[in-house]
Amino acid sequence: MLFLLSNTDTDYVNGVVANLEKEFSKEISSGLVEIISPPESYYPDLTNLKETFGDSKERVRWRTKQNLDYCFLMMYAQEKGTYYIQLEDDIIVKQNYFNTIKNFALQLSSEEWMILEFSQLGFIGKMFQAPDLTLIVEFIFMFYKEKPIDWLLDHILWVKVCNPEKDAKHCDRQKANLRIRFRPSLFQHVGLHSSLTGKIQKLTDKDYMKPLLLKIHVNPPAEVSTSLKVYQGHTLEKTYMGEDFFWAITPVAGDYILFKFDKPVNVESYLFHSGNQEHPGDILLNTTVEVLPLKSEGLEISKETKDKRLEDGYFRIGKFENGIAEGMVDPNLNPISAFRLSVIQNSAVWAILNEVMLLYESQLV
Repeated sequence: MLFLLSNTDTDYVNGVVANLEKEFSKEISSGLVEIISPPESYYPDLTNLKETFGDSKERVRWRTKQNLDYCFLMMYAQEKGTYYIQLEDDIIVKQNYFNTIKNFALQLSSEEWMILEFSQLGFIGKMFQAPDLTLIVEFIFMFYKEKPIDWLLDHILWVKVCNPEKDAKHCDRQKANLRIRFRPSLFQHVGLHSSLTGKIQKLTDKDYMKPLLLKIHVNPPAEVSTSLKVYQGHTLEKTYMGEDFFWAITPVAGDYILFKFDKPVNVESYLFHSGNQEHPGDILLNTTVEVLPLKSEGLEISKETKDKRLEDGYFRIGKFENGIAEGMVDPNLNPISAFRLSVIQNSAVWAILNEVMLLYESQLV
């Protein structure tokens, strides 16, 4: 654990260090806690910065120095561990937050993400893999005068994965593969006084106290679509990205939910869970699970599997029972181009989809 004291007043820093040594003497002695502080020479001249985005000269100076503070901390931390998570001294945390973060990170393949977000506020609760810190620091050093760090993070993702010849929707999909949001938030900001002199900031994370109404998994990159009428912005895209549950008005026969993979993948198993704690009756009824193999001909499959083939090339491999559909995918159908949920009979209730889990090849290593 690293404590950064970013004040250049030596007397102030020494006073804080003395207090921390009293409070955490064992942790400091064991090396669990380290206290660092940048020398005054680390900071460039911050007196003649260009005012941008309507911010005052003092605020521009404050946010610019803050960017440099974060860089100093990340540079020191990059050889200290496997992951790096940014916290502040004026937050509270949810019970068992550490194990929650650890388990969530370990279920993800290291190649699939760059940022895990455990709070929606600014830079609080943002977690990175240690090898990525070098790139992040280099990028921030180039633009530290221009924007706050949370804005710059989005630009890093754009540079890494967005194709200028593609539309904004495609870009957002690509960035979402690298930036994964965990809900509900694990950290809540409680401080009122900012390090910017005279600034009172009543920042709170609205997701902190919310119950978990969806279960989050990392699925293959895909384009999603549906014929169902979405209710109040609870879109299928948000569900697949792990941001929200999908909520639709009464399904009718012929409606569908489609997950079309960006690249065909080998899928071992699937789980779709409908309904949630607040609306347990809003489940998918009379709905089947279908897959579209990459190859339409020459499949070495059993007669039983052949009989499940539909006219459009999809194979019906399962159905919802009591709001849940789960099962294994015949390996001979792989690689899979798409999953489809098809409504085969009119429903009397609305439908919520709160969990989509597709266990695929890169997660099986």
